[in-house]
Amino acid sequence: MIRQESTRIDPKRRATLDYRKKQFATPTFKQQDYPHRLNLYHVPPTVEIRLEDFEQWAIERLRILAELEACSFRNKTPAETAEHIKPLLDKWLRLDANSSSSAQGSTDTRLQDQRRKDHYSHFILRLAFSATEDLRRRFIRVEGALFRLRFQTENVRERQDFVASLSLDWEAVSEQEKRMLAQDLLNATPSPKKTDMEESGWFKVDFETVPELVESRRIFVKGGKAYVPSKEQMSIVLAGFHERLEQGLELTARALPRLDEDDRLKPILDHLSNNFAIPDSTLADSDTTLSGATINASSIDPLSAHFPLCMRNLHMTLRKNNHLKHFGRLQYTLFLKGLGMTMEDCLIFWRQSFKLITDETFNKEYRYNIRHTYGDVGGDARRGRGYSPFSCQKILTEHPPGSGESHGCPYRHFSVENLTNLLQVTGVNDRDVLRGVKEDVDKKRYHIACNRVFEQAHKSEIKQVKDEGTWKAADLDTIVHPNTYFKRSYLLKRGLAGDNGQSRGDHMEM
Repeated sequence: MIRQESTRIDPKRRATLDYRKKQFATPTFKQQDYPHRLNLYHVPPTVEIRLEDFEQWAIERLRILAELEACSFRNKTPAETAEHIKPLLDKWLRLDANSSSSAQGSTDTRLQDQRRKDHYSHFILRLAFSATEDLRRRFIRVEGALFRLRFQTENVRERQDFVASLSLDWEAVSEQEKRMLAQDLLNATPSPKKTDMEESGWFKVDFETVPELVESRRIFVKGGKAYVPSKEQMSIVLAGFHERLEQGLELTARALPRLDEDDRLKPILDHLSNNFAIPDSTLADSDTTLSGATINASSIDPLSAHFPLCMRNLHMTLRKNNHLKHFGRLQYTLFLKGLGMTMEDCLIFWRQSFKLITDETFNKEYRYNIRHTYGDVGGDARRGRGYSPFSCQKILTEHPPGSGESHGCPYRHFSVENLTNLLQVTGVNDRDVLRGVKEDVDKKRYHIACNRVFEQAHKSEIKQVKDEGTWKAADLDTIVHPNTYFKRSYLLKRGLAGDNGQSRGDHMEM
């Protein structure tokens, strides 16, 4: 008789499992309730949504995260960041408090829809940004910044209810222990009042979970435990948020290969992860017009002072060589189209710029491509509308320039020396700005470098419209499209030149 190992399960007692049935079984969906505005995103969503909502919700959340990261790179204070992000949150990712509704938070349809969108968009971006360590680290940082912002602006009562609902690893300090350590707690807490210390609650946590409080010496530490007052509970909650998000991203990364065969979601997730460096943007038809601006072949030279560096470089190269290669012509033509230039004026502009060729050569080799860009000729799919102007994301990631070509983004495709020379030629000579641009380029923050140059060139104008209140924070968000750069520059300079101000509030929808 063969002796059976004690650790082996008796085959007769083993549960009968058909893994094929388990794998392809119909999943059980659960409708989730959202009693609180804040969310630690511990439980993933299970209810089906439309593919259009899957992509749109993620894109709108990505806009917020990209702006938060841009505010960090531009050294904005927490107060400035909150002021800048609030109108964008109201527009793209609004979350109202329970007190804003007469119904309970878990029964109000409007609040539930807002929180469902927030919940789903977070987990969609988890799928997009869990592939690499760098993406996971950046995602944790910006999601933590968004959570911190919401936690600080939350209603006190609702914030306490949310914290009470969490199962965080902390221990309340008893009254007896608080009296024993009263003097130590009083000395370690900055600017405390004895009455506040006696009335407020204290918590004990491992000191590793609140490194920012330990670093700033705002708490008492004893025996490996940090004694945190209730007013500093945000640090504990934020540490728990970071820990859970980091664990969740690691689990998502392990499961990510299963999506490789899904030809519906994989392209969307790849597009989202690529856009994390610079969010993609589109140009609305209403954004191609400027009040009082004349956009024709003869007005481009004076207007080029408002161009971003990529288009300024193309314009200077065109004027110097009387020619641009294919991708340079395409990038510049679409930019001019985005300014509102008609196809007829664009044909005149290019014909006047190509001074070294005959009319016959121009009509044979270049005229058709310009008409095709505007949708005047070509396939039925683009007939009548043509191609859209390139965004910063598209210029950065597609068709890198080769030898003798001038298209692309100078901040990415130029050497540091050539970039510095080009900036100085265009009037950027401030050493601090040039140093900041070099740091941004070294860290691959190309759009931040471009925004840094814009803010320096329009420093006084931006200050004036902020002081007067004629522009909102959303009108001065991070620029991620060359045509947005031009329009904002034109409006700022024109508004300060004695215009009636009607054009100041006009801004591009991203």
